[in-house]
Amino acid sequence: MGAIYRREMGAFFTSGVAYVFLVVFYFVSGIFFYNYVLAAGVADVSPVFQSMFLVVMFLIPILTMKLLSEEKKNRTDQGLLTAPVGLWEIVLGKYFAALTLFIIAESIVFVYAIILSALGNVVWQTLIGNYFAMLFLGAAFIAVGLFVSSLTENQITAAIISMVVLFVIYLSEMLAANFENGNKLQQLAYKAITTIAFYSKYNEFTNGVFSLPSIVFFISVAFLFNFFTVRVLEKRRWS
Repeated sequence: MGAIYRREMGAFFTSGVAYVFLVVFYFVSGIFFYNYVLAAGVADVSPVFQSMFLVVMFLIPILTMKLLSEEKKNRTDQGLLTAPVGLWEIVLGKYFAALTLFIIAESIVFVYAIILSALGNVVWQTLIGNYFAMLFLGAAFIAVGLFVSSLTENQITAAIISMVVLFVIYLSEMLAANFENGNKLQQLAYKAITTIAFYSKYNEFTNGVFSLPSIVFFISVAFLFNFFTVRVLEKRRWS
């Protein structure tokens, strides 16, 4: 797994994906930090994290789009699948490489914390809670993106499908809010949709609520989609 991890980390930077991802992430989060924190004269960074949800939802598919689709396109996946390495090692090596880059990106919040500490007090408990909330969210989104990348050899297709899947989940949650006080069937649909909702669970943390079930949810999603990716590779190995 270590060799695959190092290879993917190197590929991120040599291909330029890492630079694009980091620059866009830092630029957008910087705008939010200035508008919602510095210009507002507050020390609470929660609005920054709330706004970054949609940004992350569209950025992560760009980060994951080439992880397995490029292997399939270049026919290098056959050598990888026949190598003396387990499928879980292949998947987790690529997964943790993407997750590491995401952690590097979101760690910019500690630079913002240093700026705030020079201007006033930093609410560290809220900041750390939001940081880990985004970490768990990113872990789940990356697993979804990696799975989609395993299904196609076209990077752009992988990115678009991942964005659509994540956006549909987000949009369905917004629409489901209309069913909360409806009839029994609508309430059942509301409960079913909110069970797999990302935003409401993420938003709990940005509102200062530490939710263990939400953490378990994000970790479970990450494990489940990595498992699906392994099954896709296993089918390809024996086909």
